[in-house]
Amino acid sequence: MAHPGWSSFSFEGIGTGWEISTPEPLAPALTKKVLDAVEAYDRTWSRFRSDSLVSGLSRSPGSITLPEHAAGLQELYSVLYRLSQGAVTPLIGSSLERLGYDAAYSLSPSGVPQAPARWEDVLEWTGTAMTAKEPLVLDIGAAGKGQLVDLLGGLLHEAGHSDFLVDGSGDMLHSGSHPVTVALEHPYDPKQAIGTVELDNAALCASASNRRVWDDGLHHVLDGTTGKPIHTTVATWTMAAGALEADGLATALFMMEPALLEQEFEFSWLRVSSAGAATYSGGFEGRLFT
Repeated sequence: MAHPGWSSFSFEGIGTGWEISTPEPLAPALTKKVLDAVEAYDRTWSRFRSDSLVSGLSRSPGSITLPEHAAGLQELYSVLYRLSQGAVTPLIGSSLERLGYDAAYSLSPSGVPQAPARWEDVLEWTGTAMTAKEPLVLDIGAAGKGQLVDLLGGLLHEAGHSDFLVDGSGDMLHSGSHPVTVALEHPYDPKQAIGTVELDNAALCASASNRRVWDDGLHHVLDGTTGKPIHTTVATWTMAAGALEADGLATALFMMEPALLEQEFEFSWLRVSSAGAATYSGGFEGRLFT
């Protein structure tokens, strides 16, 4: 969705496709920094690789020291966990594994849905310090990709790029004097759009339950209080100043009403229900197709 004539750098990372668009090609040294940052993020947070930092906590309790960016992630998760009364939780990994969304991608449930342990009972996380009181499967998928989008945007700014679009498979961060028009993917048909939105020096993130579906109606957006997939909402979009916040809020909109989130966050949103009804905030500067 970048401007015609812009250069694009595409790559795979954290299990999905990425594209960074800029007026001028990225220098080789910067592309290396980008790829190194993506690998470092995956090596820290991925529950799909046995050598990641957090995967050690799934095997035995203990303490780890996380990178500096963990503080922002912890702050966002803490607020969302409180507002959602536990529905948004970084401990949802055990529930996902139980339903078959495990490190081996077995997609074969090993039991009925089950809620994870309560954060306050088993996990201490303050900034970069994390201590698990028992083996825990961490999953920061509700906001992690958005944070990585922000981190890559920071690398571009540091390298002197003021105009860019970072696109992590639909989680986007735009910077510059030329806004971009983004199509909003139809939740039931990836080849169709339900509308467009103009992205102007902000982040746009989406969450959809149709992206990872298996077995009989199972998908990856779970309620942390029950461990069950949520079926009342099928897709959400949010725009905020940064992608970390936008990504977390897009997930939170599956679990809770926007008004509660609007008390503590400045963002705009669009939500599509399983019945096909679209609701959106007054600040969502998009155009929905009829």
